[in-house]
Amino acid sequence: MKSSRLRNFLLASSIGAALAAGAIPAAAQAPEKPQYGGTLNIANVYYTINALTWDPADWNWKANHDSGQYFEQLFAADLSKARSRGGKHQFVADAWLPLDAIRGELAETWRWMENPLRLEVKLRKGVMFPEKKGVMAARELVADDVVFTYNTLNNSPKKVPTFFDHVVKVEATEKHTVLFTFKDYFAEWDYRFGWGYYSGIFPKEVIAAGAKDWKNHNGTGPFMLTDFVNGNQTTFTKNSGYWDKETIAGAQYKIPFVDKVIYRTMKDEAASYAALRTGKLDIHEAVRWSAVPELKKNAPQLKWDRSLAMVGTFLAMRVDQKPFDDIRVRRALNMAVNKQEIVKSFWGGNAEMLGYPMHPDYTGYYEPLSAMPESVKELFTYNPDKAKKLLAEAGHPNGFSFKVQVCSCSPVHMDLIPMVAAYLEKVGVKLQIEPLEYGAFLSRMTSSTHGPGYFMDNGHTNPSTSIRKSFVSGQLWNPSKYSDPALDKKVWAMYAERDEGKRQQMLREMTREVLDKAPYIWLPTGYTYVAWWPWVKNYGGELRAGAVRPGPIYARIWVDQELKQKMGFR
Repeated sequence: MKSSRLRNFLLASSIGAALAAGAIPAAAQAPEKPQYGGTLNIANVYYTINALTWDPADWNWKANHDSGQYFEQLFAADLSKARSRGGKHQFVADAWLPLDAIRGELAETWRWMENPLRLEVKLRKGVMFPEKKGVMAARELVADDVVFTYNTLNNSPKKVPTFFDHVVKVEATEKHTVLFTFKDYFAEWDYRFGWGYYSGIFPKEVIAAGAKDWKNHNGTGPFMLTDFVNGNQTTFTKNSGYWDKETIAGAQYKIPFVDKVIYRTMKDEAASYAALRTGKLDIHEAVRWSAVPELKKNAPQLKWDRSLAMVGTFLAMRVDQKPFDDIRVRRALNMAVNKQEIVKSFWGGNAEMLGYPMHPDYTGYYEPLSAMPESVKELFTYNPDKAKKLLAEAGHPNGFSFKVQVCSCSPVHMDLIPMVAAYLEKVGVKLQIEPLEYGAFLSRMTSSTHGPGYFMDNGHTNPSTSIRKSFVSGQLWNPSKYSDPALDKKVWAMYAERDEGKRQQMLREMTREVLDKAPYIWLPTGYTYVAWWPWVKNYGGELRAGAVRPGPIYARIWVDQELKQKMGFR
C-alpha cells in the first residue's frame, strides 16, 4: 500500500459525525465587515465551575476549556464548515470532530509512512510565543515544544492509563518537523495527541516557572490568560501577535476581533439568566429548557440554538461492592425508575432516552433503543412490581439504603436526584444523598473513594472513548468500577481494527452488552440551549472546536458595539 493510499485510508478511518439530533438550525448570517474591540462576556458550558487546575500534567478533563484560548493544538475544527457560515456542522460535541471538518492548526501538513507506521507533522513556521515577563522571552514555536509536551504528559504520574500505549516515540527530526512512531494502527491516533483533551502544546518555560500558577502560563493562541479570580471570573486578553486569520466574504482579517473574553463563574442558575437578560452576558452556553420561554418573552431579541446534550446522565452503581455486585439488584433499580415520566415531567419533553454510552451523532455507531434486545428494552420500561420481585430474589425483600454522591455544581442534578430517590423509595430502596462541591466530587471518583452510588453526567466524547473510559477495567472515568476481561479485549481489538465498518459493528455489540449488564441507572439526556445577543457576530451556537475547546470559536467572534448601544446596552 503506498503512503498516499495509507494516509487516505487512515483519515477515512478517523473520527466523523452527523449533526446533533433535534438541533434547531441557526440561520447563516449574511457577511458583514468585522469590527475590532470590545469584550465578550460568557457564561460557558461549565459556568458553575472555574478552572480545576492550571497544570497540564494533572491530566484534568477541563484543561482545554480553560487553557485552550492560549495553548494551541496540532489540529482543530475547520469552523468555515459551521452552519452559521453556510456549512453543515454544529460543532457542539464535547470531543467529536466531523471527518470533513478537521484542519491543521499548528500542523501545516502531515503525511504517513510505513514500516514502521509513522506520522510526520510539519509545523507552521513563524508561530510565536509572546513575551511573558518573568517566564520567557518571545520566541518561535518549534518541534521540540511538541516533543516536550508529549514527554511531560506521558511521564506524569496522573496520566490516564493506556492513553499513549500505542506510541513508540515522538521526536523532532528538524526544527519544524515532528515524527510520531506507532506500535501499530490505532483508531484514535488524531484524537489522542492531535485535538483531544490533553493535546495543548505548551513551552518548557511555563513548566519551569511553575505550571500550577496561572500567572506563569503562556501559549501561541489568540488570547493570553491575564486574570483569574477563583469563583468569580477568568479573563483572557487579545494576543496581538497571533498568527491566524479569518476569511469573511473573501477577505482575510487578522484575529482575534475582541480585546477580551471573560468567563463568568456563576453558582446561581437564576442569576446567570438574569445576567443574560440584562445584557451583562453576551453569550450563555447552557440554558436549561425550562428557562427558555421566560427568556424569550422578556428578551425577545436573543438568538438561539438547541442541541441534544453530549453527556450521559446516570446513577453509577459500584459493581465491586454489595449489593450492586448482583445484577438482579442493578436491573431492579433501573425498572423502579419511571424514565418516560422523567422525560415528560422533569424535562417537559425536552429529553431523549439514548442508552449511554452512544449518541445519535455517531452515525454508524449509534443504535436506537427500539432496535435493542428485549432484555435491554426492559431496563428502560417502568416496572416496579418486577423490581420488587428481583430485589426479593436477591435477598432484599425489604429493600436497603445506600449513599450516593451528587455535585452541588449542577442545578439540574440537584433537582433531578430527589425525583429518582422518590421512585426508588417506592420499592424500598432509600438514597442517602451527599451533595459535594465539584473538586471534592471529582476527587472521590478519581481516588476510588466514592460511595456505592455516584450521580453524574459523563461526556460521550467519541464512540470508542465512550466505551473505553466508562467500562474498561481500571479506567479513571469508570465510576461503577465495571470490569470484564472479555470486554477489555474486545475494546483493544476494536482500536486495532482499520476498517471503520467493522469497528462500528464491534462497538454496537459492546454497547448492547454493557447496557444489558446495567452498571448504571440509565437516565434521559436533555436538550440544551445556547443564547446570544444579536450584537454577537460570526457565531451560531458553536461550543467546541476540539475536545471541550472553544478558543478558536471566540477568536472569530466580533461585537457590533454600535448595535449593542442602539439596543440600549453598554
